[in-house]
Amino acid sequence: MASRKPNFNQQVLYDTTPLPDSIPKVKELGVSSAPLLSASFFIGARCRDYNDDFMKCKTDNPSKGEFECLQEGRRVTRCARNVIEDINKSCLEQFRAHWQCLDNNNHQLWQCRPKEWKLNQCVFENLKLEKVVPDQPKQSTPVHLRTSQIYAHVPILHGEKPFIAQKDGASSS
Repeated sequence: MASRKPNFNQQVLYDTTPLPDSIPKVKELGVSSAPLLSASFFIGARCRDYNDDFMKCKTDNPSKGEFECLQEGRRVTRCARNVIEDINKSCLEQFRAHWQCLDNNNHQLWQCRPKEWKLNQCVFENLKLEKVVPDQPKQSTPVHLRTSQIYAHVPILHGEKPFIAQKDGASSS
């Protein structure tokens, strides 16, 4: 047995030092993991340049990138916040249905494909953002467009079809 008693002090976890004025202040997203997962591909599509700048900064500043890259990180947060706000304005019903499905199904995307298809269609039609899975082989059907989900609790009904964005601006549903 240890002879000294453990001493836990939560105050040391907080750094009260104010950030310099050169780093712009940004309001946090204020959403849980389910809405973030639901909007993640759209955040990635719109905020790609900011994400790339942030990751480049982190790579260029190993072990000190936390402070050096705060400005780039704030840009990513601001962009993600704008995407969440735009989705809430344009597609609130579909967005809420999808993220609540994710929340109720342990964040398993395949359980919520029909709701995801409706969200994808709404976001594409209103915000012109398309869900694209990175590094997907060209000759295969992307996982989010498959109409047969092997492990899903509820089968996809015959009338439900994935939304596929057309390159010329027309869309099929």
